[in-house]
Amino acid sequence: MMKKVAIVILLLCFFTSNAQVEEPRYSLKNISSNNVMSNFGTTYFGNDKLVFASPAKRNYIINNLWKGNNQPFLEIYVGTIGDDGELNDIQKLSKIVNTKFHEAYVAFSKDKKTIYFTRSNYFERKYRKDSLGINRLKIFKATQDMNGNWSEISNLPFNNDHYSVGHPTLSEDQKTLYFVSDMPGTLGKTDIFKVVVHQDGTYGKPMNLGPDINTSGNEMFPYVVGNNELYFSSDGREGFGMLDVYMSTLENNMVLSTLHLEEPINSDRDDFGFIINNETLEGYFTSNRYGGKGDDDIYYFKENKPVICNQSVTGIVKDSEMGLLLPGTLINLFKNNVKIDSLSVTVGEDAIFEFPLECNSNYKIVGTLENYLKGSVNLNTTDEDKKTHEVVLTLEPDEEFVVIGEKVLLKINTIYFDFDRSNIRPDAAQELEKAIEILKKYPNVIVEFGAHCDSRGPDAYNYKLSSRRANSTVEYMFAKGIPTSQLTGKGYGEKNLTNHCSNGVKCSEDEHQKNRRTEFIITNPEVIKSKIDKKI
Repeated sequence: MMKKVAIVILLLCFFTSNAQVEEPRYSLKNISSNNVMSNFGTTYFGNDKLVFASPAKRNYIINNLWKGNNQPFLEIYVGTIGDDGELNDIQKLSKIVNTKFHEAYVAFSKDKKTIYFTRSNYFERKYRKDSLGINRLKIFKATQDMNGNWSEISNLPFNNDHYSVGHPTLSEDQKTLYFVSDMPGTLGKTDIFKVVVHQDGTYGKPMNLGPDINTSGNEMFPYVVGNNELYFSSDGREGFGMLDVYMSTLENNMVLSTLHLEEPINSDRDDFGFIINNETLEGYFTSNRYGGKGDDDIYYFKENKPVICNQSVTGIVKDSEMGLLLPGTLINLFKNNVKIDSLSVTVGEDAIFEFPLECNSNYKIVGTLENYLKGSVNLNTTDEDKKTHEVVLTLEPDEEFVVIGEKVLLKINTIYFDFDRSNIRPDAAQELEKAIEILKKYPNVIVEFGAHCDSRGPDAYNYKLSSRRANSTVEYMFAKGIPTSQLTGKGYGEKNLTNHCSNGVKCSEDEHQKNRRTEFIITNPEVIKSKIDKKI
């Protein structure tokens, strides 16, 4: 989704302001290959090449200009990165990918054999418009043949002639494609979405990242480092003005924290398209700030070594039900979802552990003990030097199953849904992680996710809604590695209410909430007969 294209389709608005920082964290420069026109949308192509968008370097013919900014249509270029961040040997990426209309903002697979790219709605020589006469944006996919040429361009299944889809970026594990769209279900003007990329090349259902990321304004230009650091630009948050760059840390479909990048990355103009190499701490972003060479300029930056700031955490491990100390528990420390092996420790008789921490970082402390389920505590450090955090880590007894009447269920808390919604909430995601752990331990167990609605709304609609909730739960579990052979989903509508809140009965929101639930029923309890017998 190209910035200037999106102006025409009402996808972009930009703002940001300036503040003074005595010792900037980043040093940057405007690269020499910028010109008076718009250059933006950088993406790494391996470690030594950079891909970006720029107006076509063809004859400046008045009838070959885009009316949005009176510049030639955008094409995708690639250059070799020099030691100083400058680009050398710049050339068009591909005659197959580039057309006479807009192309920009791409993502590559790790093996560099697949490219996702944003293009005007032009495919198979057909230029399509919506009912308002607007040519929207789409993400297309191409693969490299044996000669290194891009071919087999395909139209992604969630594209649509009536809304725009663009700005692709892939997670490190290649299982999730993030993108920007104004499709139905968008919270603001443009939102960031994600979709599961299956091993067979098919895609799941696009999911909005929700209000912790998206606002009533524009969120766009996502870029993922690893699997859990999401950089993006927004004009809907309190920043310096116009478009500012932010970084959110993600975990299990939850947003742990969101940081506003400081100056000089953000300015009082549009700042977007931020990418970084976490090993070299170098990267690029785009800005139309004052003092540039043209419309949008690409800036190279290097992150300076931060001032040393340290904190620590002390904790104790206890049984969640009895409050007893749990000596012998193995404690692992994770930073940004990466385990720090050198800091693993097994607690002694006092069940106490202690770790050094870095300031302004995201940690997770995980405890493991035989006959207990894994327990964890999330911890975000601040910028206060020598601060000590105190935590209590609780582990639940490893009772994976519970018998209620004739039913055998997974022993996790019931998950709930918002009114008239089927998306997985953050609190539900935490419970589903427990279910995932149990099903991985017992690969022969089959679970039916029985989804239920409250009584509001027509019966037939509630049945369909409950089916969507069941399918949403199954898709989440599948995306987390549980095979479909262990998963079934069934919607029960409003047939099995847990309280008196039937049709026409006045109830509180909390009472209705208890009926919007999913239960986890074991459909083949005979495979865990020995475990069940102990509970009867």
